[in-house]
Amino acid sequence: MKVLNFFSQYSTFTHGRPVLCSINRGALTELGHKRWFSTYREDTELNDFIEYIDALKNYEKMGVPKGAGTDSDDGFDLGRMRRLMDCLGNPQSKFKVVHIAGTKGKGSTASYLSNILRAEGYHVGCYTSPHVLSIRERMSLGRLGEPVSSKALNCLFHRIKQILDEAIVLEDGCLSHFEILTAVAFALFAQENVDIAVIEAGLGGARDATNIISGSELASSVITTIGEEHLAALGGSLESIAMAKAGIIKHGRPLILGGPFLPHIEDILRRIASSMGSPIISASNPGIRTVIKGVSMFKGRPYQSCDIMMKPYEDFQLFIELAGVNLCMLGSHQLQNAITAVCTALCLRNQGWTISDGSIRVGLEKTCLPGRGQFLTSKESEKLGLQGASVLLDGAHTKESAKALLQMIKMAFPGARLALVVAMASDKDHFGFAKEFLSGGQLEAVFLTEANIAGGKSRTTAAPFLRDCWLQASKELGIDLLHDRTAEYGELFKDKLVSSAMEFRGGLVLVAENSLAVSLDVANQILQERSANRTGILVVTGSLHIVSSVLGSLNT
Repeated sequence: MKVLNFFSQYSTFTHGRPVLCSINRGALTELGHKRWFSTYREDTELNDFIEYIDALKNYEKMGVPKGAGTDSDDGFDLGRMRRLMDCLGNPQSKFKVVHIAGTKGKGSTASYLSNILRAEGYHVGCYTSPHVLSIRERMSLGRLGEPVSSKALNCLFHRIKQILDEAIVLEDGCLSHFEILTAVAFALFAQENVDIAVIEAGLGGARDATNIISGSELASSVITTIGEEHLAALGGSLESIAMAKAGIIKHGRPLILGGPFLPHIEDILRRIASSMGSPIISASNPGIRTVIKGVSMFKGRPYQSCDIMMKPYEDFQLFIELAGVNLCMLGSHQLQNAITAVCTALCLRNQGWTISDGSIRVGLEKTCLPGRGQFLTSKESEKLGLQGASVLLDGAHTKESAKALLQMIKMAFPGARLALVVAMASDKDHFGFAKEFLSGGQLEAVFLTEANIAGGKSRTTAAPFLRDCWLQASKELGIDLLHDRTAEYGELFKDKLVSSAMEFRGGLVLVAENSLAVSLDVANQILQERSANRTGILVVTGSLHIVSSVLGSLNT
């Protein structure tokens, strides 16, 4: 009889009953594990820069204050950002800008659009956040879209450091980590003489540090989606979030709406744009027809083949037909992000920018972002000690993105069984996230673990708290779980091993385990035993920070 011994490795007895527990690094070493998950180390050439910005107030690490993103007395002071840019000579006025805001899809849309423009031969700067491994990822440059080099970033920093020092003193030390990073990005793009910059807003729009772009420099504004994230910081409602993000709209400059939006939310955005004389282009217009024809594999990674057709419809006057576009980022939500980028590119073409249909295709097909529907290769999985595993990394952290992730998996791998390894920041909707996954079925095991958020623990959600949220969601949905607080769990594992895989098929297993390494190992073993001849996918999700921990291990 086959003996499945992973619980004999990772169990301990509490009052005579076994429960899964946290295992520290020393214990892992005793068990023969040779790997651990560590933070990616920046190039030592950036030590001075990293030390400088780490000394500043970092809201990504500590959380954003209530109302900070609203256009109110509680909002961030955009005046200090304008004064800083004045000190630097207003580098943001040296190039044209596409400014992108939205709850979800900003980074993907920015990447799609940047690659379209690069394919046409433009020198493009792209500024996004957060980064997955290196802070250099936030600023990509040139016709190849590589992250800024350590040397170039270090040289720029030392060239403008005295100006930054003086500005920080002038503002009584109130300039933040993100404000200084944004100023450095604009200075870099001006120094490198980019033709155009694609700028992703950090939080909201109206009071975001990126929103110092004037109408004369703005080529177009883009609002991708509106969802319930950063509610407290953005006013507490969908309506207030829409108002905050609409702050990037400028008088007379085109607005591209991604969507789809709730009707009353779209009405808010359209009303504000109309009041400012801004032409509106909707990427959810009925004149747009798209279809995902199927998913195939290429060099060990999946891609989806799509047809894109845009025809004039009422006030929608854009036109393009692309058949068989192969997108590396899967799912209908990524196709919608691609459509939003295409609408923006066509809007630029109408303004006089040379952008061919061929460049649009090449740019779309080239775009692939780490941690957004990213499947590891078999070699990468083996490097993590997960032999035979199909590992999917996705930074989903809202109920909307959880739903999109599940839909993508079901489309690409119908019937696949899933094991989740989840870590989340403290300011997210943990219950809504859990409920979305539990409602979607297909789950064999869920391991709730922990990851540093922006390099610190202040926003990390404890694994036991996450477990309680999942238990609450499962109770509301009427789903039975096998977890370490149930009598059945203790009875099943009373001998510290499972005598056969069939004995272990009683239900969804839920475990709180603060070690990411243990979570991945055990989740993978459970999945392989349970999925049998069916496809099994090990999904690492909940934040880009847990994704960063996994990818960082591949780069050490």
